[in-house]
Amino acid sequence: MFYCPQCGLKSLETISSKKLFCGQCQFTFFQNTAAAVMVAICCQDELLVATRGRNPGIGMWDLPGGFVDPDESLENAVVRELYEELDITVTAAKYIFSNSNTYLYKDVEYKTCDAFFVVELDEKPTVQAQDDVAAVEWVKLADVDITRFAFESAKKAVLKLREK
Repeated sequence: MFYCPQCGLKSLETISSKKLFCGQCQFTFFQNTAAAVMVAICCQDELLVATRGRNPGIGMWDLPGGFVDPDESLENAVVRELYEELDITVTAAKYIFSNSNTYLYKDVEYKTCDAFFVVELDEKPTVQAQDDVAAVEWVKLADVDITRFAFESAKKAVLKLREK
């Protein structure tokens, strides 16, 4: 049982994987999937990979991106996240596909829907690892070891990118 956000009692019971119900005040709580974006920044035959600076997956690879803020579009989240994490500004990102993901943070499991975008560049920009990114590196797409990625959705995104 969990505490009800409406009446404050420890009376919230799980009805399904996304629905909880309070038998005391009849409040229904829905646990919805969080939206997130991830971006493959490509320059010719190389991909920019980020090393995670925080858990989950500290020290593992990831694609730049993150959670979509309330009242923010996916496209605006792409621009904001790339600026926050890499100090770069992009004007065009192409949506490729979305994928479900599980994000385990401090023993709480969050379900996300990760929207995958690609940014194609003619020249490599100067990037600065910031926020929750510990480091960045350019890797030939053919040489990317997908087992180094922290999340399944990023692995699937890189595999999809290789199909192009």
